[in-house]
Amino acid sequence: MRKLQHISVHNFALSNGETTSLGLTYQVFGQALHTAPIVLINHALTGNSNVTGINGWWNDVVGNQNIIDTQKYTILCFNIPGNGFDNKEENLINNYKDFTANDIAKIFEIGLYTLNIDTIHTVIGASLGGGITWHLAVNNPNLFENIVVVASHWKADDWLIANTFIQDNILNNSNRPMEDARTHAMTFYRTATSFNKKFEGQKEAHFYAVENWLQYHGNALKNRFQLSSYKLMNHLLKTIEVAKSNEEFTNKASKIAGHIHLVTINTDGLFLADNNWETYIQLKPKKENVSISEIKSIHGHDAFLIEFEQLSKILKPIFQLSTLKRIGLTKYKQTAS
Repeated sequence: MRKLQHISVHNFALSNGETTSLGLTYQVFGQALHTAPIVLINHALTGNSNVTGINGWWNDVVGNQNIIDTQKYTILCFNIPGNGFDNKEENLINNYKDFTANDIAKIFEIGLYTLNIDTIHTVIGASLGGGITWHLAVNNPNLFENIVVVASHWKADDWLIANTFIQDNILNNSNRPMEDARTHAMTFYRTATSFNKKFEGQKEAHFYAVENWLQYHGNALKNRFQLSSYKLMNHLLKTIEVAKSNEEFTNKASKIAGHIHLVTINTDGLFLADNNWETYIQLKPKKENVSISEIKSIHGHDAFLIEFEQLSKILKPIFQLSTLKRIGLTKYKQTAS
């Protein structure tokens, strides 16, 4: 695993007007910074910066001779502050409702500015990371050559907000908050067809196989994740909001210079496929370089972590080395060291 690096962010202005200081951690894989085209990866809800290598959560996509090839690219991934990956209790965030997805995007922008990065070949994010990717792209329309949003959307809809509301209630009221919230979440990360095909009504001792599987995932998350981190990440999902309306979104997104690649999942029960197709239809007349692809899967939202062959085929044209435009990052006044 590549060494975890640290940036201190001072007096950051949150969307609610409060200020805070916090630590931003990141990892770099593949080629050294400023020696190759940069790929910025924004992790999902319970993910982290360790995208490849030992315990890497995206090893089938990122790595030597994979689609995002560590021999050709510099891969950069920030940790969402408060996700607990640095194992420092003092860096956990308890006032989670003060933060928004756009705040996280702006903190990442400070990280990029601190690292003297003003051109990025591709930014890619899935789920929560996809929402942050949308905010980054709109905030910095000339920074990215490619914007890849996987299983996500530019605005949390009522269905997503409803699920985060239930999750928040479980996390704050259950006697087993981590386990119960995670078992609930797994039911909308997958699909009924996926469950039925996987378990086929099997029993193991006195329990159904599906019950044991759900309990396993609940216990596994409790053993590797912090309660405050789960509360924060769940809350951030419902704060994804690049624009208030379709018209406002189209106006903002049409100003993004890079190619926007939407990747949806036909059975996604969290970020609905129809929302991405509607985004494509409304944006295409205003922006020529936007495209959409769809992963076909029975596995629902989690297909971005399962259907690697399909995802790799979709991403392949993007990761053919191309001439980078010198386009630039918006400069920030917040102090980082």
